[in-house]
Amino acid sequence: MKEYLKNYVLKVEMLVNEKLSANEIENIKTKIMFFQHERLIHLLVTLTFCLFTLIFMVLGMVSLVFLIPFAILIVFDIFYIIHYFFLENSVQYLYKLYDKILSNN
Repeated sequence: MKEYLKNYVLKVEMLVNEKLSANEIENIKTKIMFFQHERLIHLLVTLTFCLFTLIFMVLGMVSLVFLIPFAILIVFDIFYIIHYFFLENSVQYLYKLYDKILSNN
């Protein structure tokens, strides 16, 4: 997904200064909606993993066995947060590009 989004952002950047038809503009808007959905799903997954991480951290205070899944979940959380911020920043950048396209047409 990361590579797909990067390529799509580059494609839209090339279209910013061109005159686009209403259908092309609608296609860009639809893709942005798909990326918004992807971002929402990743936010929910990230929050769920963080919740489980906190649960295992608290359980780790009771028994040291629970610190193993806690450590594993911390690693997952870090990567999910990095990926989520990439999605967030890319979608917000697409908003700006979309606004520029609308102002040029």
